[in-house]
Amino acid sequence: MPTVLIIDDNAAIAVALEVLFSLHDIEALRAASPEAGLALLEQRSAAIDLVIQDMNFTADTTSGEEGVALFRAIRARHPDLPVILLTAWTHLNAAVDLIKAGAADYLAKPWDDNRLIATVTNLIELGQANRALSQRMQSELRQRRDLEKHDLRGMVWQDPATERVIHLACQVARSDVPVLISGPNGSGKERIAEIIQANSAVRDGPFVVLNCGALPAELIEAELFGADAGAYTGASKAREGKFEAADGGTLFLDEIGNLPLAGQMKLLRVLETGRFERLGSNRERQVRVRVVSATNADLQAMIRAGTFREDLFYRLNVIELNLPPLAARPADILPLALHFLDGRKTLDAHAQAALQAHGWPGNVRELKNVMQRACLLASGDVIKVTDLGLPAAAAPSPALSAASTADAEPDRDAISQALRRAHGVVAQAAAELGLSRQALYRRMERLGIARA
Repeated sequence: MPTVLIIDDNAAIAVALEVLFSLHDIEALRAASPEAGLALLEQRSAAIDLVIQDMNFTADTTSGEEGVALFRAIRARHPDLPVILLTAWTHLNAAVDLIKAGAADYLAKPWDDNRLIATVTNLIELGQANRALSQRMQSELRQRRDLEKHDLRGMVWQDPATERVIHLACQVARSDVPVLISGPNGSGKERIAEIIQANSAVRDGPFVVLNCGALPAELIEAELFGADAGAYTGASKAREGKFEAADGGTLFLDEIGNLPLAGQMKLLRVLETGRFERLGSNRERQVRVRVVSATNADLQAMIRAGTFREDLFYRLNVIELNLPPLAARPADILPLALHFLDGRKTLDAHAQAALQAHGWPGNVRELKNVMQRACLLASGDVIKVTDLGLPAAAAPSPALSAASTADAEPDRDAISQALRRAHGVVAQAAAELGLSRQALYRRMERLGIARA
């Protein structure tokens, strides 16, 4: 239940407010003097959502100086706590000064019950939302500071969805258990694998990459385990496999779903024992390798179809990190785009909106290619929407056009339409409107627009 502190020396006023608030499920605490009110705030500040204070406490005084002093003391100790000033003596100059200093409202006695309840309810809801936002931002800041202690291999991100994956990657990096990174092609799975290696106990060892989808099935085993001379046609001399090359480090197996069943069986044995034989050899070799694998395939469906071993899946999938597609990480789009430009050019507002609106089926890899092409095609230092070459990107949206005019302020309809086009993603709607995410949140709160 929300709680209001009433600081007023008039008991009748305090009781009337207490009764009014009780009818609207708001708890009221009372203090008869500024000193008692400040003491109660110190004791129960975490539970108090709002203060209503009188402006005069000494008999026959009407200057409001006591109220000003009390307000400034509250503001100094609790700068985010909303305060409503209540007095029978309305001084416009004092009201203006205190509103400028941060007072939430200034009401004259006798007050209008409906207006007072509406004001209190709105301020409590806004305060709760601000506190929740502040707590979330502080949590994100702590997590970001924690991540900064790790080697992130130059990873660029802004979206919370990406940060969760990076945070988990850093958490599991120190263990030696296998990790499976799932996600679509081009989403950045190899970079996550690099972060795991860079923060692992074997970070000084080799980091070896094998794309299982880039080789014919008959050559994958030789690439993994090596081969003796004559093991297959064209093998004129013995060759070392990826497991031997990765001994004492990390082996990253990309597109693991393309590994043939025979190779899957041998891989399972290596994961369990660390032992294997080269093709064409009977001599066992022992290695210590951290295996990180990645896939864009539905391995569970492949298990049902009999093309992927269930026991291997569970051996690889001790820890799974799912990296969402770029379209599901909209706050990453602009930071990545600017990173790929590397300070050579900038993006105008329409180009930024087009980047945010695009579906990115090719994910980060597609974005990198688009930015490289746009950098070459743009005639000046600013990349325009036509330089991007994205489908349906030539014409800016009506909302952006309206917001881009001189000193234009997006109205309720423009914001609502932008949020619908962005499917409720505030960062994307903000970019379309040419605003920061925080600026859009403030306008949504002011206009009473709920996030979809």
